[in-house]
Amino acid sequence: MRARHWAEVGESTFVLGIWLLYWIHRLLGRWPFRVCLFPVVLVHWLARPVVREASLQYLSRLESSTGALGHAPGPRDSLRHVAAFAETMLDKLLAVSGRYRFENVRTEGREQFYEAVKRGQGGIIVTAHMGCLELCRAMAEKRGEVKLHILVHTRHAEQFNRLLKRLNPDSDFQLLEVTDMGPGTAVMLQERVAAGEFVVIAGDRVPVHASQTVSVDFLGHAAPFPVGPYVLASLFKCPLFLLGCIHEGSGYTIHFECLAERVELPRSKRVEALTGYARHYAERLTALLKRSPLDWFNFFPFWNQANVSARTQQ
Repeated sequence: MRARHWAEVGESTFVLGIWLLYWIHRLLGRWPFRVCLFPVVLVHWLARPVVREASLQYLSRLESSTGALGHAPGPRDSLRHVAAFAETMLDKLLAVSGRYRFENVRTEGREQFYEAVKRGQGGIIVTAHMGCLELCRAMAEKRGEVKLHILVHTRHAEQFNRLLKRLNPDSDFQLLEVTDMGPGTAVMLQERVAAGEFVVIAGDRVPVHASQTVSVDFLGHAAPFPVGPYVLASLFKCPLFLLGCIHEGSGYTIHFECLAERVELPRSKRVEALTGYARHYAERLTALLKRSPLDWFNFFPFWNQANVSARTQQ
């Protein structure tokens, strides 16, 4: 059976379902929400073999390469993985609506990032589909210190933006849909970075219209990673930061890290340089997932993505 691109699998989270879960929590609280959520998660897990298989593949490779779980993963771990995603979706909505308790969030490694902010210097932030990154955006908006623009590769951005506006009419939180990085989009992003703002791009999914990718080791197996974040950071002559979010303790830890003060892509060694940046990103992503194994939410055959090229275009 042909492995499909992640975008062909489709987004399993529908606006109506998100809205329903949010109001269950509003009316009943966290633990009743979990009780109501379990049968929904179980049915979804049973009905979607691709989700089960992708989850077990990821957990098995994480355990094999890092020992993070401490045991061979099985169906119960996969079910917990999907349940963690569902609960994180609730926290995303609570963060955007201003109802999440920010005292349950700690940050680490943010000093260098905020030094750039104070200088009025913008940059590129490469992130991943992990944890509740909306907490970072909501905290930044609350403090008024950082302007973030989050790029997504799906066509559901407009619909999700409407939902977010209903949750918090005063918020300017917005997802930017980018299915194709054309010259116009690049110019718009460069203007925002030049204005001291930050563009956030996921480094763990190949764009819908795949162009450039490199193959690097991730959890002991070769996987295609997009090079867009590194190309943009090079073009904009700006710093490249890593932003991650993982469950720790009773809340979340938001992790900042400077991957490069300046991304250099020599013409004669462009492929090697891009591969090096992607490899470093994959290594740092692995380090975070070792701390919180259930926080990576790519429920598709990540290592077998179709419609991508393992070679970077010159």
